[in-house]
Amino acid sequence: MRVIVVGAGEVGSSIARDLASAHEVIVIDRDEDLVEELKYSIDVLSLAGDGTSLATLEQADVDDADLLIACTDGDETNIVTCATASSVGDPFTVARVKDPEFLNTWERANGAFGVDYMVCTDLLTANTVVNVASLPSAHDADWFAEGAIQIAEFAVPEGSGLCGQTVQEADRFDSLTFVGVLRDGEVEIASGDTRLEAGDYVVVIGTPADVLEFAAELVPGEIPEREDVVIVGGSEIGYQCAKQFEDRGFSPRLIEQDGPRARWLAEELPRTVVLQSDATDVGFLAREHIDTADVVVATLGNDEQNLLICLLAKRLGARRAIAIVEHTAYVDLFETVGIDVAISPREVTAEEITRFTSEGQMEKISLIHHDRAEAIEVEVDSKNVFVDRPISAAVTDLPTGVVIGAITRGEEYVTPRGDTVIKEGDHLVLFAKTAQMGEVTSLL
Repeated sequence: MRVIVVGAGEVGSSIARDLASAHEVIVIDRDEDLVEELKYSIDVLSLAGDGTSLATLEQADVDDADLLIACTDGDETNIVTCATASSVGDPFTVARVKDPEFLNTWERANGAFGVDYMVCTDLLTANTVVNVASLPSAHDADWFAEGAIQIAEFAVPEGSGLCGQTVQEADRFDSLTFVGVLRDGEVEIASGDTRLEAGDYVVVIGTPADVLEFAAELVPGEIPEREDVVIVGGSEIGYQCAKQFEDRGFSPRLIEQDGPRARWLAEELPRTVVLQSDATDVGFLAREHIDTADVVVATLGNDEQNLLICLLAKRLGARRAIAIVEHTAYVDLFETVGIDVAISPREVTAEEITRFTSEGQMEKISLIHHDRAEAIEVEVDSKNVFVDRPISAAVTDLPTGVVIGAITRGEEYVTPRGDTVIKEGDHLVLFAKTAQMGEVTSLL
């Protein structure tokens, strides 16, 4: 497939890197230095120019492109780029936008602007925050099989009862599979004798009920029945987080310093308590009992403020702190200094676009721990190598270390075991290191 990526920033370069191994990728950006750097760091063609310019797109042979992804930092630029490409060729066009109003218009107009698929960064980021915050102690979470299967990544804390146990000892759940352990930046596929240690990240796949039960056993202390959520910052991401928390039955508190913005938020969010104040005021935070909060989400305008708020919240006693991080390179740093979860809107967007362009015959793809591992959902048809074979035989055709983490059969959840026979129509969730997924998908 011939792919044109317009925008060589963090989002565009990440997408280009993910697609380059399997596709012919051309990257366009106005910044000649970025283009030159990309030329030597990734195996792609690169072109300095304006993606909205017809001449530039023609120079990239847009009429022969199968896919065009516009992912600069400018919403209007991305939309115009897609419209221009559609006027002279027939590529499938993907536009990244930040403003949800563009997404609303596009959806209501059944695909306006010459855009075939639109990704809204702020909505995606808010959805990621709420998914993680809604599952106590999770570092990442996603769903398969229309919500019947959940995959979640948890940090193993000091003092957890599971520290020092092997996977075989820790596996006391009927509908849960331990699939991976991430340690020192490396992914280890879980086996019965894999030992869980403090500081590890463990990835499990199972029914939502068993994943929640595992979370309760992993973290010392009682898991709250309904989490107390505090959002700091009434930015678009903060507002979208509050809306999604409300949709899931939460009544969050939201702190916003600007008076007019705080009043607008209070009118738009009926189940949210909006507090007008400077969130760096320790006295205010103490009076508002930030120490009792189960989750504090920092969505202020810059990384330094979000880091400060999260560190303050943790010092006062908040159980978990989630920070929005604009610079992807800071994600690991934030988590190293004590922030429980750092979420990069750019990283979330790049993952969503990569996921969309890679799905094909797969029902869904989930990228784990900053793209170090992946889980995919596939439906077994009559020609699939797995059909009518027990798992113990089917996995011999897969690369070493690939795990079948879950199976759904109609409305039934089937716990995968060695003697489980895979049937036509089953939905399988497979887990593997990212480097192995190309070989896995080629077999499927």
